[in-house]
Amino acid sequence: QLQLVESGGGLVQPGGSLTLACTASGYTLNYTQIGWFRQAPGKERVGVSCITSSGAVTYYADSVKGRFTISRDNAKNTVYLQMNSLKPEDTATYYCVAQGRTRISTTQAMCVREYGLDYWGSGTLVTVSS
Repeated sequence: QLQLVESGGGLVQPGGSLTLACTASGYTLNYTQIGWFRQAPGKERVGVSCITSSGAVTYYADSVKGRFTISRDNAKNTVYLQMNSLKPEDTATYYCVAQGRTRISTTQAMCVREYGLDYWGSGTLVTVSS
């Protein structure tokens, strides 16, 4: 059974940066598409960024394009979300999500249509405030 653990959340001032990490255990992430989703209180869940198993293809929501970067280190079984130029509207709980190994989809299908959101971490809170 795949288990995902997020880390790196916290309080940061507007304009600041944070890097979230999602570390997996249970089996290798080498063949697994991963996404970062976020949900703010009272708002709908949003697919922020998704990355293919090889890391070759990525998707970003328009609201974070140019500010966030998703990457992965399959040797460490870890996926990262580098967040720069943070804004108060980025405040949310961020979840790492993995597709099952037998799933085949685009990053857009995962992030936008929420296809194959099979495994979830417990989330890490990011608060952007002065």
